[in-house]
Amino acid sequence: MPDLVVLWTDGLIWLLVALAVGFAFYTRRHPHLSEPWGRVLTSRTGVASALVLSVFIVIGLLDSIHYRPDRDGAENRTEDILSVFDYVVTPLRIQQEKTYSAPLATHLFSKETIERPDGTQFRDYPRLKYGGAHLEDPARDRLPDILHTSLLGLAAAALCTAGLVLVLAWLGGRRRGDGTLPAWNRMWRGQDEFPWRTLIVTAFLVLAVIWVASLLGTRYHLLGTDKVGEDVLYQALKSIRTGLVIGTLTTLVMLPAAIFLGVAAGYFRGWVDDVIQYLYTTLNSIPGVLLIAAAVLMLEVYMDTHADQFNSLLERADMRLLFLCLILGVTSWTGLCRLLRGETLKLRELDYVQAAHSFGVSSFTILGRHVVPNVMHIVLITVVLDFSGLVLAEAVLSYVGIGVDPTTQSWGNMINSARLELAREPVVWWSLVAALLFMFTLVLAANLFSDVVRDAFDPRMRDR
Repeated sequence: MPDLVVLWTDGLIWLLVALAVGFAFYTRRHPHLSEPWGRVLTSRTGVASALVLSVFIVIGLLDSIHYRPDRDGAENRTEDILSVFDYVVTPLRIQQEKTYSAPLATHLFSKETIERPDGTQFRDYPRLKYGGAHLEDPARDRLPDILHTSLLGLAAAALCTAGLVLVLAWLGGRRRGDGTLPAWNRMWRGQDEFPWRTLIVTAFLVLAVIWVASLLGTRYHLLGTDKVGEDVLYQALKSIRTGLVIGTLTTLVMLPAAIFLGVAAGYFRGWVDDVIQYLYTTLNSIPGVLLIAAAVLMLEVYMDTHADQFNSLLERADMRLLFLCLILGVTSWTGLCRLLRGETLKLRELDYVQAAHSFGVSSFTILGRHVVPNVMHIVLITVVLDFSGLVLAEAVLSYVGIGVDPTTQSWGNMINSARLELAREPVVWWSLVAALLFMFTLVLAANLFSDVVRDAFDPRMRDR
């Protein structure tokens, strides 16, 4: 029976999911919050970007459920810690080649000395152990097989999309009581407020990518292999969790300090404002990269001197990832704090705040009822906008060697390892391209979604 392993980041991620679910239920009961979110979900851009983000989130959550497998009973336990996502993509994880191979290739990228049955030797590109192993004649059969497999993936995506449309039309017809066909006509003609056509088209594109990649990924190495023969597609997918952890947990660390200090500085003014301004001004004067580097080095020293506290390499790498989130949170709260301070300075002079103060209402009650609720749109907009920046920050920090642990799968580590590969002749380009492609997709979807959220929650944009 496998044993569940809860890493620090796993616990915090699922805590964040619980908070998000609680916030969703809270939002449904408050019209001033549900109405802006309704505008987000009725926007074509918002629906498309949210669907793409949901795919990344599902992968990250599946990769945040870890266990220690027990293959042959208690006597033959393995010390490897796997995730549910590792189990789902087992073919990508275990199909490891000898060294580099190009995307959708059937042979290694470099020539090797091969010995014939008669004892003679010659130089050639050896066949891959897994990639295209089902082909009798790769030169003749590879391209037709790739096209046939891709068409199967597109057909499967079309069937899944058709099933989704039928379910949605049935639910819509049942809700209105006019049947499935009229509901389908309304959906396709855009007669409903919700952008059904955008949802259907985006769902088909997402499902097509998933189906084609899954079918080709089990027959070939879709994005090639790296120096040790590990599938690059597997590395890119595993890096999703790291990007999401950096983007979400850093925000979780930064928010309390930014909200508390920013609101306190703007409302109380005086010496409180002076102390808080001095604090974030001093912190901003320290180069962030140097502060992060010093903190990471201190953590490395601690882990080296207390190696007995970490039972596996994964737990050690997870601790460094958590510490990186903490230090990024410590260095990134100042911007939001400034914004909240300025907004609170304006809010405290409004008539209803002054009236509450004149009636003897305590300052903390005024903050909780009148000030904090009216600055939450700034908090939400800033959080969503900063997410993509934090994902990119992880890539930059890992590139310069002060990011996540080298054993942790991340886009930054992929880009860092690709530096030497670009100096080869011929160039090994696919690791860099894969990392940039996945990072670009996540950041673009996050930016588009954040623009919609900003327009929906910003009071100045509501009348436009």
